[in-house]
Amino acid sequence: MSVPQLRLGTRRALWAYTFLFVPLLFYIAIRLGPAFSSLYISLHEWNLISPSKPFVGLQNFRLLARDPRFVQAAVNTVRYVLVGIPVQMALGLAVAVLLQRINRFRGLFRALYFMPFVTPVVAAAWVWQWMYSESFGPLNEILATVGLPLQPFLRSPGQALYAVAAMIIWQYLGFQIVIFLAGLEAIPRVYYEAAEVDGASGWRLFRHITVPLLNPTLVFSVVYGTIVFLQLFTQVLNMTFGDQGGPLAGTLTVVLYVYQLGFQRFMMGEAAAATAVLFVAILGITLLQIRVLSKPVEY
Repeated sequence: MSVPQLRLGTRRALWAYTFLFVPLLFYIAIRLGPAFSSLYISLHEWNLISPSKPFVGLQNFRLLARDPRFVQAAVNTVRYVLVGIPVQMALGLAVAVLLQRINRFRGLFRALYFMPFVTPVVAAAWVWQWMYSESFGPLNEILATVGLPLQPFLRSPGQALYAVAAMIIWQYLGFQIVIFLAGLEAIPRVYYEAAEVDGASGWRLFRHITVPLLNPTLVFSVVYGTIVFLQLFTQVLNMTFGDQGGPLAGTLTVVLYVYQLGFQRFMMGEAAAATAVLFVAILGITLLQIRVLSKPVEY
């Protein structure tokens, strides 16, 4: 009896590994293959027009370090993260807590908040560009109605980055709300009941029960949101009147900079080097966030 069972178990294991191998092979071909190809290209002078592609080592990385536009793109990308993540986390958690407390039309409100996340990015970006318009945008019309001066928004080097960040916060807010709602509903009610018996209420319940037990959800939301802001491209490209990250490179991001190098100037070596730097930055920031923010809690 043991031999047939062993053979059956072996067959099941082989089928399991076979089915796992197919998506693994797809992942290697789609993800790891291009990643290693990009690293290989970053070590060469890879001009699409020139047939010669000599090995240059780390020269492309040294050129990046001396390029003021790359430095500006990196600084802008960090600013997007520092502006967008705190606002998005605070709004997402606040709205999720409020939605959890209502009983009627909860599904409707969830759908309304989630709609921007499934809206085509290009369409949403053009709508926001129209809203920011100085000539006929509704935001400036509201400012004029209350007697405030009109604002250039996307045409101002000092305002454009924050205007784009506001659109991205709006776009991903619904996703964060759904994630926070799932985390809140996973917290056992018994902890709140025990704390209320001891006299805790309001802010103390939120501070000492909700936030600690919501830590895994917070870590996921912060990591996901950070990766989104570090990879900004489509929103900036469609909201800032061209592909230069204007005005005065005030909204330029690393991914848009890579696009300019690779597909406008045909300098694939430097573009691949910038991609490698971005990959290392995302990986390092993600691991740091997981290490610092993850706090196991027991009650």
